[in-house]
Amino acid sequence: MAAAIGLCLVSCEKEFDIDYREIAPMTVLEANLTQSEAVLTITETTPMDQPMDHTLYTDATAVLEDLSDGWSSPMEPDPSGRYVLPLDAVPGHTYRLTVQRGGCTYTSVCEMLPPAEISGMEFSWIKMPYDHVAVLEVTVKDNPDIVGECFWLRVYRNGELYRQSLLRDSFAADGSIHESMMTTRYDIEAEDDDDLLLTGDNITATVAPLSDRMYDYLEGLENNSNSSRMYDGDFCLGYFLAAPITSKSITFNPDEFTGTVRP
Repeated sequence: MAAAIGLCLVSCEKEFDIDYREIAPMTVLEANLTQSEAVLTITETTPMDQPMDHTLYTDATAVLEDLSDGWSSPMEPDPSGRYVLPLDAVPGHTYRLTVQRGGCTYTSVCEMLPPAEISGMEFSWIKMPYDHVAVLEVTVKDNPDIVGECFWLRVYRNGELYRQSLLRDSFAADGSIHESMMTTRYDIEAEDDDDLLLTGDNITATVAPLSDRMYDYLEGLENNSNSSRMYDGDFCLGYFLAAPITSKSITFNPDEFTGTVRP
């Protein structure tokens, strides 16, 4: 009987070939307006069965407008393929980005919110079952007069993105939002390159204020789900964020951490 059941189970095995529908590449617009410049990159989606294509396209026209002051300026691509416009952006002003490409027009509007403040940044050791781990705590100041503040926290290791997190003031305590990130373990020989931090590494945290719409968009990407549409007009993917960037840097020096581990 057991042999018969086993034969039945084996006979039910079947290989499935997933046939992905052919979809024409879609335009992806990712634009950031900080207090000193506007930067736009144009890419296209890549079919699931092909390697990721990071080509930057420069076959579009892009115009940035300050709807509060009434001025507009074209954005031109630089040698790297990014559309860049130096300017002194102003919190409280509303900006509109219009991109035309391949007969399509894409438009997005965003108000620049007031800058956030990083009030603290430090490492400490915590004991985990497998090893001690360095935890980075970044503290962002919360404005108690504004309900519903959202922030995009990004941490860079020697200039390369290392960690990122979305913050809400619903988790604020004593006027601050505390975000803790597990980083490298004490035994660096056992650590993955993606997590590894070495003595002398430059660690920089940046924080940008977000609208609810932008928070929901990024949260959708974080959860590998479809995010809300950020551009009007013809359909495209991507976002336009007008937000001043605040940064703070420290040097990774394990001997100075609280709770330092001794061999």
